[in-house]
Parts: sequence; structure tokens; C-alpha cells
Amino acid sequence: MARQILLAILLLTIGGAPGVAAGQGAGPASWQNDLAPIGPEDWDYERAAHLLERAGFGGTPAEVERLAAMTPAAAVEWLVDYQRHADTLEPFDPSPIWDPGMDPFPKSRAEAVRIGRERGEAMGVAVLPEGESRRLQPVVNKFFYGLRANAIETQRLATWWGERMLTTTRPLEEKLTLFWHGHFATGNTKVRDTRMMLQQNEMLRANANGNFEDLLMGILRDPAMLVYLDNGENVKDHPNENFGRELLELFSLGVGNYTEQDIREGARAFTGWTNDALEFKFDAEQHDFGEKTFLGQTGPFDGGDIIRIILEQPAAPEFISGKLYRYFVREDLDGEVNADLAATFRDAGYALKPLLTRIFLSRDFYSPASYATQIKSPAHLVVSTYRKLGLTELPTIPDFNRLVAGLGQTLFNPPNVAGWAGGRTWVTPATLLQRGNLFRDVLYPDTDGFWAPDRVVPGIYRQVEERLAQGMNITAATQQGDAESSQLVDRDEDYNTRYGGYMGYVMAFDRLHPIPRRVAELDLVRLLSDAGAAEAVDVVDHLIRRFLRVELSGADRAELVDFLRDELGSDRIEADTPQTEAALRALVYLIVSTPEYQLA
Repeated sequence: MARQILLAILLLTIGGAPGVAAGQGAGPASWQNDLAPIGPEDWDYERAAHLLERAGFGGTPAEVERLAAMTPAAAVEWLVDYQRHADTLEPFDPSPIWDPGMDPFPKSRAEAVRIGRERGEAMGVAVLPEGESRRLQPVVNKFFYGLRANAIETQRLATWWGERMLTTTRPLEEKLTLFWHGHFATGNTKVRDTRMMLQQNEMLRANANGNFEDLLMGILRDPAMLVYLDNGENVKDHPNENFGRELLELFSLGVGNYTEQDIREGARAFTGWTNDALEFKFDAEQHDFGEKTFLGQTGPFDGGDIIRIILEQPAAPEFISGKLYRYFVREDLDGEVNADLAATFRDAGYALKPLLTRIFLSRDFYSPASYATQIKSPAHLVVSTYRKLGLTELPTIPDFNRLVAGLGQTLFNPPNVAGWAGGRTWVTPATLLQRGNLFRDVLYPDTDGFWAPDRVVPGIYRQVEERLAQGMNITAATQQGDAESSQLVDRDEDYNTRYGGYMGYVMAFDRLHPIPRRVAELDLVRLLSDAGAAEAVDVVDHLIRRFLRVELSGADRAELVDFLRDELGSDRIEADTPQTEAALRALVYLIVSTPEYQLA
């Protein structure tokens, strides 16, 4: 085991630099910036693999061969027009964590306590009677319960989405949903309502390849986004510019295509757009019906008018086509290419399918500048590895969320309203080695030492749990520092915050559905046998082709062959034994640890 770790580090640190050797599927250099479609004579296994990697999350050789057997036009149509294939995946099964008293959820513990003091109850629980100690403790417990339950339920939701990415027969649907999640970035750390986040995810998926106008209207009426951008505070006498600013800067036009005046006038048009829990609500009393001047037009505009005017701007199709191009093709975008794509988008009335079809069929998409030059996002890196391994269930040991979040992509919690920057920002000196060693716990799972974040009280709260189990009272169990000073503070407390934090977990665990825990069901001996690969050279070549779009140097390939021979003690796979399986896992670990594997 030590040897493969050292070799993984060696390959990461001194192996061929990513992108030095173009993949076999790259077309001629003259294809760069050429939007003409490739023809059947240009189509092969490697280009089909590139298409599936970018328009999805990669796949097994059999899945790639299925696309390669089609014409390129038919393969692209199969991916883009995915509504032709039934969605047979299970819907999310929500835990019963919410009750009516929790709507609307207080913005802070202080707000929950204030409501409790004023009304004698908050979030559906009553304050204790006069004379009781810590009269507000039930309120504080319930507040922390809401925080804990929603945070863990969000992890369940992300695991469910990871399962969809892995098992879907409509890979572009999930890849687009991930794109729109980053484009219309919304974080549950602020929203604090997994129901809203699920509802937004389903709206994005339902419109992912549809019409951009529908997506834009959908997100601006979406309760999670309304909460995230504080539009409940956008009222006629005190307009809040958050909504209008992000609409113009991040969602539709981009910086430089509007003025500060347009932001203010646009915000006025969205006054009164709010939500009642999970429903959009238009509050006419808070809406500014006055005349506005927006992007050169004047009238008593409302939100629908603002969207119409935005989509009349030449910058709108260019902004969206450019962002989609950078997500699916490459960072370097030629101005004339984007103008051409934007015209396709605009002429189609903002329908996304014609734009996506043109991108995926273009020679430019398969040019050396585009082929195997994209750094995989954390979600892509994890899911594509599982797909190439032929897994049919998402492993949850190690925890899916911790794998992707550890590399900087926490699903349902983008870093800010701008979403993930992507590209080269995915790789830093701190994450490069981590990305290389990411799959060690997948290939060598530790079921005994695994810590389930949805079942175990974390951090300082574990100490509270242990002290209470020893028979200590709440004050003693939660005190920190000097005991005497802690007791003096507690004497006049209406509640104990640390105990409330602990009880939040206890109450949450009582209602949350646990995440099913399972390791990757791998049988690499059988996988190689099915591929007809038994000699060490053939095994290495099969796995390189299966996992990599960038060619390994001859020296690295030879090192892998020698490594496998040493691990097997033979030049070929002789039998299905634990030693053989271990040798193959070690080989796969090395391949997915290479710098080349970071590229799609």
C-alpha cells in the first residue's frame, strides 16, 4: 500500500503536465473556432467519449460505444433532446423535519427568543411557565433543531442528487441542472429550508434545456431565491437593490451592460415579489406601480416587463451563450464564435436545445484547444469516476458530500451569489494532492472508522453528550472555563445556548431519515475479464483508455505495467483472488491519481 501512495505522489508531482499530449480524439488544429458540424466520417470512439464526458459525466466503454455507433448528429440529439427518454429515477424522500409552526423560520436565535418573550411561544413551541428555570429553553432547542435538521437534510438532498448524476440515462439533464445551480447560485446556509432548495432544484431540472425566459421567470419567482436575495425586504418605500443587481450582473447581462440607475429602477419593478413559505406571493400593497426608466425604456413596469426588456438587449444572448460555452467547451472564447452562437440562441427565441446542439456538433468542440483541456469540477470528478467504474449505486462510505465539499464544491451551498468560478480555480496547491488521493477511501473503505455526519453529534456537543450521560446537570455539562463564573452566568439565564445546540442534534436525529451507508460494489477482476484483458499490458491499456482522455507518456505507462506485474507476481491475471483484486485496485488508484485524470 505504501508503494502505490508514493507512486501516486510521484505521478502527481513530476508526471507529464496536463494537456501536454493531446488526446487521440482531438481533431486537427484548423477545427479551432470552426462551428461547422462534424460529419459521420469524423466520428469515432474517442470523440464519443469526449462528448459524453462534457455533456454528462463520462461513462463505461459500453456506454461510449453506444454513442460511437450512432452518427454524431444522432448522438448529440440523444443527449440534448433527453425528454425522449423516460426519467425512471426515484424522487427525493423528504424527512418529516418541518412542522407548520416553523414558518417563517426566524433569522437568528435572538429573533426566536424575542418572539418567544413577546408571544409566549415561537416556532410552534411554548415558553415554560413562570417560575421554571430556563423558560425559553424549548424555543432555543427548537431553533437549533431547525438549523441542524435542515443542514443534515441538505446533505441527504445532495446525496440524492449525486445518485441521480450517477444513475441517470439523461446525463445532460443533470449536467445542465448543475450548471444552472451555479448560475442562479442559492445557498441553504442562508435560506435554511431544504424544501425550498429541493423545489428550486426541480424547477431548474424541469427547464434545464427549455427556454431561458422560462428559467429566468422561474428563478425570480422562486421562494429560495427570493429569500436568498432578501427580496421580501424589497418594498415600495425602501427598495432593496440586491435582487435587481444580481439579475443584471450575474443572471442575464453581465457587468458593463447596464447602469446603477437601471439597477435601482429594476429593483422598483420587483417590489412586492415575495413568498409565503413555499409559494410565490405578489404583495400589491408593497409594489411600486409608478413609472420607471429601465435600459432606455419608460413605463409602469413590473418584473415581467423587466425580463422582456432584458431579453431584447444584444448582450443577453451573448452573456448566456458565452457562459454555456465556457462550461461545456473551454475558457478561451473567441468573440466572433460567441456572436455566432448568440445569434443562434436569439433567433431560436432563447430556446436552449438549438444552441446546445450547435455547440456539441461543432468542429470547435472537438478541436485540440477543447479536447481534454477542462479541469473537472469536484462533482464531475467524483461522479465520472463512479460511472467509469461501472457502479450502479452511489457509495456513501466515504461520504459523497465530504468528497466534493472537501475540494470546494458544496452542493446546495455555493460560495456566494456568483456561484463557483470553475476552471483553474478548482486546482490549488492545497487541493492538488487531495484530488490525487481522493479515491483512496473509495477503493479501500474504512467501515469501522467511518464517521457518519448524519448520525453522530459533532465537536464540542459530543462533550456535552458524554457529560450528561455521566449524570451531570445541564450547567455542569455545558460549562466552559471557570466553573464559578459559569454558574453565576447560568443563574440568571432564560436558556442555555450550548445545551440548545446539543439538543438540536438530538431532536434532528429523531426525525431525519438516515443516509443508507454502503461501500462501492467493485469487482475489478470481473470488469477486466469482461473486457477481455488478462495480460498486464492489456489491463493497463484498457484502464488508461477507460479513465483518461489525455495520453500518458510512454514512461508513465511502462511504470504502471511494471507496478502491476510486481503486485500480481505475474505477467497476467491468473485467478480471481483477493490478492489479484487488491493489485487491480492499486493500479486504478494510481491512474485516477495522475494529473492527466484531472482533465475532461
